Amino acid sequence: MVYTLQLQAPKPKVISCQREVPNKPPFYQKEYHGNISREEADRLLCQGDGSYLVRKSERAHDAYTLAISFEGQTKNFKLFNDGQHYVGEKRFDTVHDLVADGLIHFYVEAKASDYISKLSNESNYAESPYLAYTAKKKRLHLSDKNRKTVVRHPGDQADGEKRISNGSATNGAMVDDDLDTEELDANVHEYEKPHVFKTTNFIGLNWCDYCANFMWGLIAQGVKCQDCGFSAHKKCSEKVPNDCMPDIKFVKNLYGADLTTAVKLRNTPLPIVVTKCIKEIESRGLEHEGLYRIAGLHDEVETIRMEFDKDLEKTDISEARYDDIHSLTSVLKLYFRLLPIPLVTFDAYKILLDAIKYSDLRSQEQLAKVREALSKLPPAHYQTLRYLLAHLVRVTEKKPKNMMGPDNLAIVFAPTLMRSPEADPFVSLLSAGHEQRSIEVMISCYRDLFGRISTQQSVNEQRLVDHV
Repeated sequence: MVYTLQLQAPKPKVISCQREVPNKPPFYQKEYHGNISREEADRLLCQGDGSYLVRKSERAHDAYTLAISFEGQTKNFKLFNDGQHYVGEKRFDTVHDLVADGLIHFYVEAKASDYISKLSNESNYAESPYLAYTAKKKRLHLSDKNRKTVVRHPGDQADGEKRISNGSATNGAMVDDDLDTEELDANVHEYEKPHVFKTTNFIGLNWCDYCANFMWGLIAQGVKCQDCGFSAHKKCSEKVPNDCMPDIKFVKNLYGADLTTAVKLRNTPLPIVVTKCIKEIESRGLEHEGLYRIAGLHDEVETIRMEFDKDLEKTDISEARYDDIHSLTSVLKLYFRLLPIPLVTFDAYKILLDAIKYSDLRSQEQLAKVREALSKLPPAHYQTLRYLLAHLVRVTEKKPKNMMGPDNLAIVFAPTLMRSPEADPFVSLLSAGHEQRSIEVMISCYRDLFGRISTQQSVNEQRLVDHV
């Protein structure tokens, strides 16, 4: 229906000015009539629907008005130019294209306003083309690999609480001290992830993935998710749930991609770059002085980063290729630093900093607040943070050799793993000390927060790395 209406919409007809107009702006052509009144514009536009012209505004200096005839009436719009022509959000290379797009919208809204208003409200998302496609994609992933993932539970047994994979508590029996880990199904594709919608100029004929109706207009007909390609009317996109299934053909770079996007994209419980780097770093021993404090060679770090972005799984970071361990630690830190949503998310940030106000590092009240903060983390963030912190604990165990205790590592990692949601740099500066303290507490109190590190945990973590 909407597609047919677009075809039936009036076509733009320029009303050319037959005289020489002094001081004509260089971005207007024959459609510009200069200083003419509204009445004169109405008279010139009597040639029918779709007729249009541009005149100088009567009300504002150096302003211009686009006048379009539609259904026997003249519609006037304040017209702007910044290299492209626009009256609203959409930008056009020519006034003619702007008018053509406007006429389509006028006509569709005039003939089918009730139908359009019901598109998103009456559509059944469960029957949408996108949901059918993603359901099939999930089934293929699950049949391809029946994954089991080792997920650490925070080790707090207070009040008979048992922790689940994203750090939140559920009522149940206390976790036995000997049970450091529990195997759980890692259905990564069920992780919630918002779509990243951006207004898009679609080429050719396109239909909404939400309501399955035609997306009308010449440009900016709707929005498209930058991570999965979901296309929709702007109104429909507001009703789409957080079920983005990232596709590798849309996500070009690993560095700078959202963490949940990274794990859903590869169907792994942890980002591959994190497990690869930590596995390689630990294979070389953790006794290098200044580990994580000393920066690697800039050119080498950039080379490794570009290799990860180009071909993540085939990137070789072995000692034979890169013998400077500090380059690997810098690559890992860079990955966390470039996350658009920090590893310690903004939802957890304030709760975590509030917990640090308590003076006793190991007070039960403080640890309870830290666990509350951890419970706010999305599953991908929680699992990655736990995995990284376990690694950093092992680094501190080699402090006599590497000179890196929890306080030293906190100074290095605080600005990498968390940042203030406040835009004011002065506020961020004041929070720096609390951020460092937060990381120090999570490293120092790892066993209280997540459970003790044991030989069994090392075996299980290795299985997790191998799984990834």
